[in-house]
Amino acid sequence: MTPLAAHSPVIISLQSHHAIAFFSSIPTPFSSSSSAAAASLAAPTAQYHRRLLLLPSLSVHCCSSPSEMEGASRPSLFPLHRCKTLHLVRHGQGIHNVEGDKNYKAYMNPVYLDAHLTPLGWQQVDNLRKHVQACGLSKKIDLVITSPLLRTLQTAVGVFGGEGYTDRFDVLPLMVANAGNSGRAAISSLDSPPIVAVELCREHLGVHPCDKRSSVTDYQFLFPGVDFSLIESDEDILWKADVRETKEELAARGIKFLNWLWTRKEKEIAVVTHSGFLFHTLTTFGEDCHPSVKTEISRHFANCELRSVVIVDKSNIGSDLSATNFPGKIPHGPDRPSTIAENNMEGKSSKNEP
Repeated sequence: MTPLAAHSPVIISLQSHHAIAFFSSIPTPFSSSSSAAAASLAAPTAQYHRRLLLLPSLSVHCCSSPSEMEGASRPSLFPLHRCKTLHLVRHGQGIHNVEGDKNYKAYMNPVYLDAHLTPLGWQQVDNLRKHVQACGLSKKIDLVITSPLLRTLQTAVGVFGGEGYTDRFDVLPLMVANAGNSGRAAISSLDSPPIVAVELCREHLGVHPCDKRSSVTDYQFLFPGVDFSLIESDEDILWKADVRETKEELAARGIKFLNWLWTRKEKEIAVVTHSGFLFHTLTTFGEDCHPSVKTEISRHFANCELRSVVIVDKSNIGSDLSATNFPGKIPHGPDRPSTIAENNMEGKSSKNEP
């Protein structure tokens, strides 16, 4: 089998709804490894991969032979307006990560309720911010989606927000000074893409205090320039102290989130979210790819790591028209309308057929 080209985009296809192409993988060199009702998040009850295959929004095609695998690695073409580019970001190091990475049981500690970033986490945010500005990514992003937890909100505004804030009555700060015990100056919303908080891309729901969010009222005070209008409940009604969301339910929620993205008009979107959400969502993709590509897709994110992917709408969920296509007809001139030329060509072809 011919090995995959090292830098070629690889289409990870889904027969019915979406495909994801891993466009690039950009780990930051300084990064550490360190609302629907709850019932709507339920998944079917069979084995994990079998459950995902049965989800109505997901139909995974698995290659059954080496020749089929090679066929899957061939280039694929899709209309540009049926694609969106996603820049997936895991939050910077949170206070819960320091001990939790050593001992998983530490995530049960109530002191980590709605965990905020550590000083190292803020350094990671600063480094990623420098990267997205240096590579020009900050000027390309139309929208930033963030999970509504303190550590992701801090990461989103820190990476994609404007420069230092100065008091102005006509411009809200994205973040007030010292939000979440950060010791940081206020962050401006000037020259920043819109930042919208969305419940669907939260971390595992339930049991772990670090994954319980604060009230929207509190967040609106700390992050005045962030849009919380899509969150239906002021208090966190999704997190349960005694019920932990299953991996299957989390994966189903991730697919629901990707489906929701097609209701947005924006084409280049940054998503600031969590390791568990990213891992269990992305592992549902790549079954029809080379094993090394599947591994690349599903490996865990480091803190403040960014990876860019392309999702493709193969089932006509989106309704946006292309902003760049041009029909080629000239209203006044010697050229005949393209439909007449096409009909003539079809007629000539049929005469030449045996």
